[in-house]
Amino acid sequence: MSDIGIGLCAPLMVGALLALIAPRLRDLLPPRSAAWLLVSAAVVSTGVWVAGLAMIGSTIVGQIPEVAEAGRWSPHTLAAHAPFDRPVGTACALALVACATALVVASWRRVTGLVGMWRECRDLPTTGDVTVVDDPAPAAFALPGAPGRVVVSSGMLRALARDERQALLAHERAHLRHHHHVFLLVLQICAAVNPMLRPLAKAGAFTLERWADEEAADIVGGRPLVARAIARAALAAKRPPKQTLSATSGPIPQRVTALLAPRRPARRPLVATVAVLMTACCASTALAAQDVDALFDAATSSSRPVAARHSPTAADLPETAYGTPTATWTTSAAVVPDTPIPASAVQYGHARERTSWNCATRAARNAANPSSTASGAAIMPTR
Repeated sequence: MSDIGIGLCAPLMVGALLALIAPRLRDLLPPRSAAWLLVSAAVVSTGVWVAGLAMIGSTIVGQIPEVAEAGRWSPHTLAAHAPFDRPVGTACALALVACATALVVASWRRVTGLVGMWRECRDLPTTGDVTVVDDPAPAAFALPGAPGRVVVSSGMLRALARDERQALLAHERAHLRHHHHVFLLVLQICAAVNPMLRPLAKAGAFTLERWADEEAADIVGGRPLVARAIARAALAAKRPPKQTLSATSGPIPQRVTALLAPRRPARRPLVATVAVLMTACCASTALAAQDVDALFDAATSSSRPVAARHSPTAADLPETAYGTPTATWTTSAAVVPDTPIPASAVQYGHARERTSWNCATRAARNAANPSSTASGAAIMPTR
């Protein structure tokens, strides 16, 4: 593998490493810090993945004659220095198209699902930011919008005690206050574009629920109360909503266990390590982009046409003492790679240069001594 190939593989490998270790952050950091780091790692890994596929695929797409003609580079030079074989580059180009399709489909499904839920709930009576639906099935979720609202069914309100209702509503309001739906949308889109990030997206969704749990505990003043509220709500609800965040989403036993355990301390060295790893991903991608740009520059310079041979005119020739231009001759040859210049042509050019020099020397000597010219001495070139 060439140096360019290694440079292109480096960001992909670092991004894969980041995608593998990032899900472990959910159990090592406080929920708020873990959520921000997971979303940042997802964005960086996805960007590195897409950029790597684009750079590898561009070296194959650039070899298409029509594309090379439009870009004014040599497809043969590009093919000779391509870091990967044609099947690998073609696979990367097709994977890039698949990533773009997945991005559009995931975004469309997510946005249309939220818009549909909002249209269904916008005409319901609202008390403050809470909308109560007359439905015996227990359900509660946060619905984003302008403004967002908490939707809860009458069945859920009957299943919980008064203080547990306050904890449940505080949990859902935390989702709206910190815009957790944006976090979840980014995680889902990144997982759709890069399938390796699906474990990271699941860990991120769990961390968002834990963030809302801790926020609700700070509001109601008791973490055991929030643990009891989400446990009873999960037991009462048949299934959590898929398109939005809810107190009954995620692995409920792990959330209850985390609420009953002491809070996790902030580990700044771990956060700094992940930040350095993300910076390395971005830096390696930038270096790989410079290598690919240099490859196309080399292909562009090799495709420039060879300059036409210049034939000297009278205006280009220097004048002698008599005012007439001297017959100077120069040799010029088009430089063609791997094509040697015949020795006979070189010898012939040197002979013509010697003839031109002798003619110019004899003319200058006659100008200094006109008597030699008057005596009828002929000026003959000396070879």
